[in-house]
Amino acid sequence: MDRKSFIKLLATTPLAMNLNQLKKVTDTFAPSPKMPVVFIGHGHPMNALFTNAFTHTLGGIGSQLPKPSAIMMISAHWLTRGTYVSVNPTPPTIYDFGGFDDRLFEIKYPAKGHPALAREVTQLLPTVREDAQMGLDHGTWTVLKHMYPQANIPVFQLSLDFTQPLSHHYELARLLSKMREKGVLIMGSGNVVHNLGRLNWGDINAKADDWALEFDMYVKKHLQNANAPALLDYRRFKAGQMAVPSEDHYLPMIYSLGLTDASEPVTWLFEGFQYANISMRCYKIG
Repeated sequence: MDRKSFIKLLATTPLAMNLNQLKKVTDTFAPSPKMPVVFIGHGHPMNALFTNAFTHTLGGIGSQLPKPSAIMMISAHWLTRGTYVSVNPTPPTIYDFGGFDDRLFEIKYPAKGHPALAREVTQLLPTVREDAQMGLDHGTWTVLKHMYPQANIPVFQLSLDFTQPLSHHYELARLLSKMREKGVLIMGSGNVVHNLGRLNWGDINAKADDWALEFDMYVKKHLQNANAPALLDYRRFKAGQMAVPSEDHYLPMIYSLGLTDASEPVTWLFEGFQYANISMRCYKIG
């Protein structure tokens, strides 16, 4: 039964109709078309204020995607012991940084949460726990500010359990892929090359080091071929050790790989570097 027929049925059905009967009817709905998965290399928080090639590209991505019922963001900046999903209906804008331009602290991203869809995650994965306090961290709002400036799409976040190996996150993502059939746009926000100790803070356009370029192309190649083992075992390469000194910004990319199938095409949305050694690579799968 399609939704149009369902509406007609409701118009002719007594209000006393048993809720279990309604559930049986709605269970016959075809799933929503599978949403793509997006990864954004978010870089410096100041990109929330900047107008540059990267932010210009972000500004066009939202209009190119099918409109989601909600966005589930997997950000490098929500690290936890155990995995949590945010069920806050009114998530605040979080300023999880310091020492930057005061104008950043004036930005608000007033998107609503979506507790009902967030709780669908806990049904798929009973080990995931609810968090009713979490807001939108800067890996989320600095990106969505450009992509969806009207903040009119509900947003909730999934945390990253930093105590678990990459393989755990990859398998978790495989189990979460059903959320794509519920109209949820799942976005990873991190950076495939992110070495803060080797940045040129004084020049956003500084030339990237060879090891950073090498690893960025390594990731591109293996994403294109859906080669999960190569991306999970990146540390056997010296360039990988330099590019990923900690896995917080790398993990959202692993989720994008686990959430998708090898047959789905990869579209490169943006390629480039900022401050020498932050890869701003962005892509869509599906």
